[in-house]
Amino acid sequence: MKNADYSQWLGQKQAEKCVENLIKHGFNALFFQNCEEARTYVLKTISEHESFGFGGSDTTRKLDIIDTLKKEKKTVYDHWESGLSAEISLKVRRNQSACDCFFCSANAISMTGEIVNVDGVGNRTNAMSFGPGKVMIIAGVNKLTMDIQTALQRVKNIAGPMRAKSLGMQTPCAETGICTDCNSPQRICRITTILHRKPVLTDISVIIINEALGF
Repeated sequence: MKNADYSQWLGQKQAEKCVENLIKHGFNALFFQNCEEARTYVLKTISEHESFGFGGSDTTRKLDIIDTLKKEKKTVYDHWESGLSAEISLKVRRNQSACDCFFCSANAISMTGEIVNVDGVGNRTNAMSFGPGKVMIIAGVNKLTMDIQTALQRVKNIAGPMRAKSLGMQTPCAETGICTDCNSPQRICRITTILHRKPVLTDISVIIINEALGF
């Protein structure tokens, strides 16, 4: 086996354990080797839905779903769409919580079956828990951790600084790469949620892909 093959093997084994525990916790969880396989499954699964929300996520955009939905004349609520005013962006975020299907990623998913997220606004963490008819959480194997403690550490030490940097935020972590638990006005880590089990009234599918995706 080549080094890349060992990496793929490890990613699959860890993902399989994660999927097993997510299912035990009430989530619909699936594993795919690559984005193309995941995209095919997702498009088939969501074909009957009419309105879609997209949380701020580089991972979900790797599946190249938004353009496909727009071509099919579906309603898409995407606050990352260029040219939106602050007022319209806020309205779009609110509509995401009432759409037929909401797409997002996770900051970390433990192999013990919990999903950890940190938000600045709360539209993503809110919609993941309650509101949309269907939630699709897409994550690469780079988001997997051993347990809740390491998931929270990943958010603080990896996902948070990288996301702040990517957004051009004026925060200490965006400069140094190290979280100082700051009080910066542009701090993006303001809300922490842990989905220990599937929320009672929310249909959630977790798609884990054997690739490194997003932050």
